[in-house]
Amino acid sequence: MRLLLVEDTEDLARSVLRFLQSEGHAVDHAADAATAQAAQAVAEYACIILDLGLPDGSGLALLKTWRAAGDRTPVIIATARDQISDRIAGLDAGADDYVVKPYDLRELTARIRAHARRGQGLPETRVRVDGLEVDRAAARVWRSGAEICLTAREWALFDALLGARGRVLHKSSLQEALYAFDTDIEGNAVEVYMSRLRQKLGAGVVETRRGLGYILT
Repeated sequence: MRLLLVEDTEDLARSVLRFLQSEGHAVDHAADAATAQAAQAVAEYACIILDLGLPDGSGLALLKTWRAAGDRTPVIIATARDQISDRIAGLDAGADDYVVKPYDLRELTARIRAHARRGQGLPETRVRVDGLEVDRAAARVWRSGAEICLTAREWALFDALLGARGRVLHKSSLQEALYAFDTDIEGNAVEVYMSRLRQKLGAGVVETRRGLGYILT
């Protein structure tokens, strides 16, 4: 998934980025409200992790701006503010969830997956696709009871196709699911990972629509 982390504490941001990337997510980082606003204007995110205390303004004000503009991207507030009044203000401003620092990174990723699925209109965690049984919460796939092991980027590609709910995804959309802004992208990266995915899941699972992109059969 493509995620946006809005966090100005350098050490914490580095730890969260490293963990989320190890889970196969493409993560953009914004250390202030202005950068977050610019990133949200040009990229489509599955979920945003938002700190409230930013050096150039309030994360709460930023969230209100997004919601007033009609942006429904799932937002998880991650902050040190632990008062009930702060939680209420955050949720009333349009946040989908609220976690207090220090938080467990495994729990954070579980919340991200849950809210991203709901944002896609797919709240269920276990689905069946062309003879495959898929657990999106655990990022695991089986065929006939035998598990198929996918790498982090193979899973990111497959999960993006699942989230598309039968729509064709252009190559550029799949690149966004795989890579953050500051990552060098090889021109044939999507084709390479798609080939590996088909070798593992079956050649007919993903269909190529020439000139358009890819779709789950």
